[in-house]
Order: sequence, then structure tokens, then C-alpha cells
Amino acid sequence: MRVGIFGGTFDPIHVGHLVLAEQCREQAQLDEIWFVPAAEPPHKLTKRISPAKSRCAMIEFAIAGNPSFRLNTIELDRSGPSFTVTTLEQLHAGDPSHELFLLIGADSLRDLPQWKHPARILELATILAVNRGERPLPDRTELRKLVGSSADERIGVVNMPGIDFSSTDIRGRIHDLHSIRYLVPRAVEMYIHQHKLYLSSESTP
Repeated sequence: MRVGIFGGTFDPIHVGHLVLAEQCREQAQLDEIWFVPAAEPPHKLTKRISPAKSRCAMIEFAIAGNPSFRLNTIELDRSGPSFTVTTLEQLHAGDPSHELFLLIGADSLRDLPQWKHPARILELATILAVNRGERPLPDRTELRKLVGSSADERIGVVNMPGIDFSSTDIRGRIHDLHSIRYLVPRAVEMYIHQHKLYLSSESTP
């Protein structure tokens, strides 16, 4: 089975995440996309994120009705920082028959050499770098120096419409009492309002 691994804080999940996942599923002919919420994102250890329970609930609301989308709590079920290489190692060990594809924004290719064990990541999964709109792809020189020719062999590009808002933008809009209608699925919007998420200054950037 060809499985796309889509990690992030998803705080909150929004339509941009869903479009990205669907374009990867379609263009790379994936069987399933697994949404993997991070417990302790290594690059956000000093930032406050919403409880895992809330983020998982919003993901489940957002992907309901799509049989190809699944929630996977592997990073929430273990302690310590949510390193991608650790997640891929666990998933591979759990079922080596799965062909893993790691979904990332194309701009993250620039930072990939600084991730923990990037060469091992490329051994475990094919990278699907998602290019939003018509942006040029980042230079891969440093990545090629680090892992050799596999940097090109193990990286595919997926194109999606340019959606220029983020979870940070949505949290800010909620904090400022602006509408988020159509930026997130309706069920996610209702969950956010019901639980009064992102209204306090502690839950926004």
C-alpha cells in the first residue's frame, strides 16, 4: 500500500491542509493519507500548542467522509520530541510492506538538511514536495551534498493551487474575532467556537 504521511501540529487543521493531501493522493496515486499530529514539534518546543485531544478531534471532523484519509496518533503515543525520522522508523517497522511518502511543503526542502538524520528519512520514504502556485522550488545543492544523488531520485514534486493562509493566520483571526468561514471545514469551525479555542492571548502567536 502506498501511504502518504502528513505531519504537523494541525492547530487548527484547515482547507489548505486538505487540498494539499488530496492533490498528493491524486498526483502520486497514493492509497491513503495519514494525518500525524505532532506531540512536541522540535522546531516549536517553546511555543504553546492546543491539547492533543482538541487537535485530533478537529482532524477527525475535517477528514470525515473521505475513506482515503486517516488520523494516526503515533507521535502522540510516544514521549519526547516528534522527530520525523523516528516516526518513519516506527511506521516502517510496523509494516515494512507499506511504501511511505512524506508530504512536506516545497519550501521545507531548504531546511531538510538540518532535520534529524535526513539521509535516513530519504531511505525510509519518498519525499513529496508540494509546490503552492507557481513558486520556484528551493535549490537542492546542500541536500545533494548531504545525501548524494538520492536527493533527486527520492523527491517528487506535487503542484497545488496557491492557498496563502496558515494555521497561524486562522488563530489570529479567531483571536481578533474575525470570520474563519470557508477557511476551515464547517465542523471544525463549530468545534473551535464551541470550545472557545484561540481566544486567549496564550493560544495565539
